[in-house]
Amino acid sequence: MAEQEMSKDAIDLLMEDHRTVEGLFSQFEAAEADQEKQQLAQRICLELKVHTMLEEEIFYPAVRGKVEDDLLDEAYVEHDAAKVLINEIEAGGAEEAFQSAKVKVLKEAIEHHVEEEEDERKGLFVQSRKADVDLHRLGEEMAARKAELMQEAEGAGLPPAETRTFLGVDQPTAEEGTDVATPPSAPGARPGVNPG
Repeated sequence: MAEQEMSKDAIDLLMEDHRTVEGLFSQFEAAEADQEKQQLAQRICLELKVHTMLEEEIFYPAVRGKVEDDLLDEAYVEHDAAKVLINEIEAGGAEEAFQSAKVKVLKEAIEHHVEEEEDERKGLFVQSRKADVDLHRLGEEMAARKAELMQEAEGAGLPPAETRTFLGVDQPTAEEGTDVATPPSAPGARPGVNPG
């Protein structure tokens, strides 16, 4: 199985993740028992955390400058919106009043994100296939990183998802005399680091 995954290119791996999460959302909607819903919600969150890490650590940087910047910037923001919900869902439980609503809104956000990545005319994946990017090498790198992350998740667990584009309520604004966070596309940007 690992050898089979290693032969897939980056986009194949990402699309496979999309189908996995779609299936988990369907199972969540069909589930009736609170415990089953909670287990599925946690699995959805894990799959999405790993997926966003793969895209943000490996795939997006590799295609930056070779696809539409606006589309890539939107993808980072869409990830961050999903991460806020993921952290909320992971912190809550099946008995939490808004848990099912949060999972439903997360599903809708992910459906939109997937549509933009997979759009056959102008989506991120189509643009990436046309670009000068070694998708097979990226696929190998992503498969290895995914295996590491899943092993980490099974052990100590993954930390809460960190946003890259959301400033948060506790960060100073430019008006207060401090630079706001550098966007991930800016030269020298480091995720989650506020310069200054």
